[in-house]
Amino acid sequence: MLFMAWGAQAQFSLRGTITDAKSNEALVGSTVVLKNARLGSTTNANGAFVFNNLPKGSYTLVVSFVGYKTYEQVVEVEQDVNLNITLEESTFMTDEVVVSATRAKAKTPTTFTTIDRDALEKTNLGQDMPFLLDQTPSVVVTSDAGAGVGYTGIRIRGSDPTRINVTVNGIPLNDAESHGVFWVNMPDFASSVNDIQVQRGVGTSTNGAAAFGASINIKTTDSPTQPYAELSNSAGSFNTWRHTVRAGTGLINDHFTFDVRLSQITSDGYIDRAFSDLRSWYAAGSYYSEKSMVKMVAFSGREQTYQAWLGVPENLLETDRTHNPYTYENQTDNYGQDHYQLIGAHDLTPDITLNAALHYTYGRGYFEEFRENDDLADYNIGPIVLAGNDTVTNANVIRRRWLDNDFYGTTFSAEYAPANGPLELTVGGAWHRYEGRHFGEAIWAEYTGDTELGDRYYENDATKTDFNVFAKAYYQLNSKLNMFADLQVRAIDYTFIGFDRNGVNVEQTDNLRFFNPKAGLTYNLERGQILYASYAVGQREPVRDDYVESSPDSRPEAERLQNIEVGYRLERPGQQLSVNFYHMDYTNQLILTGQVNDVGAFTRTNVDRSNRTGIEINASTALAPKLSVAANATFSQNRIDNFTEFIDNFDEGGQVQNNYRNTDIAFSPNIIAGATLSYRPVSPVELRLIGKYVSRQFLDNTANEDRSLDAFFVNHVQATYDLSIKGFKQVQLNLLVNNVFNTLFEPNGYTFSFISEGQLQTFNNFYPQAGTNFLLGLKVGF
Repeated sequence: MLFMAWGAQAQFSLRGTITDAKSNEALVGSTVVLKNARLGSTTNANGAFVFNNLPKGSYTLVVSFVGYKTYEQVVEVEQDVNLNITLEESTFMTDEVVVSATRAKAKTPTTFTTIDRDALEKTNLGQDMPFLLDQTPSVVVTSDAGAGVGYTGIRIRGSDPTRINVTVNGIPLNDAESHGVFWVNMPDFASSVNDIQVQRGVGTSTNGAAAFGASINIKTTDSPTQPYAELSNSAGSFNTWRHTVRAGTGLINDHFTFDVRLSQITSDGYIDRAFSDLRSWYAAGSYYSEKSMVKMVAFSGREQTYQAWLGVPENLLETDRTHNPYTYENQTDNYGQDHYQLIGAHDLTPDITLNAALHYTYGRGYFEEFRENDDLADYNIGPIVLAGNDTVTNANVIRRRWLDNDFYGTTFSAEYAPANGPLELTVGGAWHRYEGRHFGEAIWAEYTGDTELGDRYYENDATKTDFNVFAKAYYQLNSKLNMFADLQVRAIDYTFIGFDRNGVNVEQTDNLRFFNPKAGLTYNLERGQILYASYAVGQREPVRDDYVESSPDSRPEAERLQNIEVGYRLERPGQQLSVNFYHMDYTNQLILTGQVNDVGAFTRTNVDRSNRTGIEINASTALAPKLSVAANATFSQNRIDNFTEFIDNFDEGGQVQNNYRNTDIAFSPNIIAGATLSYRPVSPVELRLIGKYVSRQFLDNTANEDRSLDAFFVNHVQATYDLSIKGFKQVQLNLLVNNVFNTLFEPNGYTFSFISEGQLQTFNNFYPQAGTNFLLGLKVGF
């Protein structure tokens, strides 16, 4: 009855047009937000927007457009309202130039999704960044500890984190050697993010590791012109707590801004003993003038997590889903990273903008582990002769394996974008150097021989330089057709300690040169509709383990990807639709086969041909005055033409080979779908039902269902309530109930097999996710 009473309230429309204050031209793509109602839209080709079915009330309208001052107005809606709004050009350079060189634009012929700050804040209650991107098309996320805090991972189109290029303000975040991104080192980073663009496929030229499945381009928080302070606290299942404080000065003397954030997140985790203790800070200071901007960004993260890396054996899933085989009390991972970025931009002329950045990242840390009955020779401890002449060669050991590294370099670009010319051109590039120091220490052993505390039982230093230059051009052939070209040259020089053909550690070097061309077309249809098509080439070097665990004779070759994207985009006020077809054709893709190389290591092997082909659909619309839906789905086939599996034969020695044709690529579900149903009974309240479906995933490349992850369909419920309290800019309650139907599912795992006693023995391990659990947050803004 109460819902019926709310629904019976009068409904009105709020519409308007956004134009330039000087030229009176329509500002297409302006962002229009009803802040207190949490509704958003963008202007169409005529600069128009509309919000329909609004209940009677007072609304705060906020309009923003790059290069213009933000417009804010309180609108009383007691009948249909029609506004004509003009925006004035900003008196100082905006933050958008920070990422413009590496981001896709509306007319870029590639497939991308942009997630703004409002969307991130809806679910930012302490879980790691991958979980905030879970409703992005083609995404599957996982958590080692089972609840989204600690070590988490993301796959896009089946590609793992080592194949997803990640940048922050255009600066690479991927580890230079492993190519991975460890979000656990950046706890609560979403609280300092303005927006994220996810490009699927090769995408446009970027800096750092090659995008072999997708790229995630993160832009940190814009500096507000008004001072602010914000407290955010969350509490939830598994003793999860999040405490965040943010503050900023606003614009001082029309030129300076300063912003800071402090965060702490702790959780016991769903898996036994899988606790997380995460701390981070963020600080930024900016100088703005009419033609220039200088911004210093620094952020840091510290993490201690109890290891849950081994997963749960298949035979324990039904009886002990939270099982953790580790019991040593300090079986922990301990790591910290400090990031420093100095970014500058200058309008050289009205048509030319220069952009450059210097960056430095310092990382250091270790993981500690108890090793039972290890070979003492591995720790440079000789055989121990005991009383009675007994000789000990194996004993219990506690060890720490360290990584201490420096990563520094520069990015740069020059953009030519005349107001009325047919050509837009960006020329840019980057140079980075990585210096990594890998070493291990035995901090305790039952028998120590003549070793001393702090002695290193291995050391492996590595240096890597990565240089690239690129040129991107847009050319408007006529009023509807735009041509795009993007050419990149990338050079990599890597020096490291690896094995020679005799299994002896020696210094090695690899030098790689890549040419990555991209080209495409966009065609503008009427009323905010675009057709696009593109072809792109990406090339990628092997990761650290591929190098150091092989000799020059068995070292894998670089991978090559040819990517075709064809799609349709519709953007209208209150409506969005995109449909795209993709084909990703790999040459020499690196995968695990179980084969032992010439130095006795299980490294990845190149497979000649493999491909991913699929269709992605992403849409959002209003179903009723107070009801809206956003949904996405991916339907794909992911195949390896010819695959040879190698299995150790412990009975006879050697390895057994099994050959497969046209088999599935591991961890590549054929269907991924997500949907969010939103209902607003009254303007301060939003209720959301969030669903995610992922079809079967195979743990290896044999398409064997006995080595696979079951399909799953998981649902979450969220409720937000914006309170209006005098003296506060914002007071918001946010309740998120994850896995509301208590579904048992595992999105990640691994498998290994061998032959023993004449039988094939296969062991699967899985990473179970938590059943029904909740997070409750309170945000207070001043």
